[in-house]
Amino acid sequence: MRIIFMGTPEFAVPSLQAIAAASNEFELVLVVTGADKPRKSKHAAPEPCPVKQAALALGLPVYETDDVTNPEFADTVAAHQPDVIVIAAFRILPPAVYEQAKLGAFNLHASLLPAYRGAAPINWALIKGDRETGVTTFFLQKRVDTGSIILSAKTSVAADENATDLAHRLSVIGARVVVDTLHLIASGKVEVSGQDDSLASKAPKLTRDNTRIVWSQPVAAIHNFIRGLALKPAAWTIFQGKTMKIFKAAPAGPSLDASHTLPGTILVDQGRLYAIGSDGWLEILSLQIEGRKPMEASEFLRGFRHDTEPMLFV
Repeated sequence: MRIIFMGTPEFAVPSLQAIAAASNEFELVLVVTGADKPRKSKHAAPEPCPVKQAALALGLPVYETDDVTNPEFADTVAAHQPDVIVIAAFRILPPAVYEQAKLGAFNLHASLLPAYRGAAPINWALIKGDRETGVTTFFLQKRVDTGSIILSAKTSVAADENATDLAHRLSVIGARVVVDTLHLIASGKVEVSGQDDSLASKAPKLTRDNTRIVWSQPVAAIHNFIRGLALKPAAWTIFQGKTMKIFKAAPAGPSLDASHTLPGTILVDQGRLYAIGSDGWLEILSLQIEGRKPMEASEFLRGFRHDTEPMLFV
């Protein structure tokens, strides 16, 4: 079975490797990924994405594009005569591309569809405090993330698990589901199920605006927000006019006085850093202040003047 694989980030790498490992069953005729990205240093060569690095290590042919609507891209896909196109964390494909697959094109999505349709399903599942999530494979159709479901796999979510760790776990689970999906397609025994749109929820793209911490929320919600965005792009707040990213936090016990205190107020107690939400305190464990490297809160406090105003996150 001839397969074209399309993906860019680390999340897609285990799926690519799993397909390549089954080379006696599947023939990877092309790997499609995004173009190399410039590095911060002007003198450094552009950086290949994780999927390109993995594909080259496997000796697979690579095609790079940042414009999936270019007719040349559709022609390239057609020239490789794919039986199946597998997509994992790539771009929204036009029908002119995915309809080139004789047996269908399917996507690996990091949620239990129809929950969290959109660009950031892992992040939003954690932000909402879900204790269960998973992955889904589905056949592509014009409306994004709405196609018929082929397979899904569930996993529980730990109370302190962050988006980076969960993404890694789901990428490994997803790789197994991708290979199982290919086996079903090859056997001609695929049984799909439609998505119930009434149960759908959205996972919109993460932006500067929707990743800012709102300190007037309950502590549990702020905690979920921080772990749902860690380690990248990271939840942020403003401290003394500078952006501060917060990577890790934990709800504090009831021993701290939370009365008559504005949300976002900072407390330093016994060498530990706290901020208050609407119903209690949150301990800040790791962070990055604008212009400096990431650090533990204890390191931040060593250079922190306790009498400096304002003692407030906004």
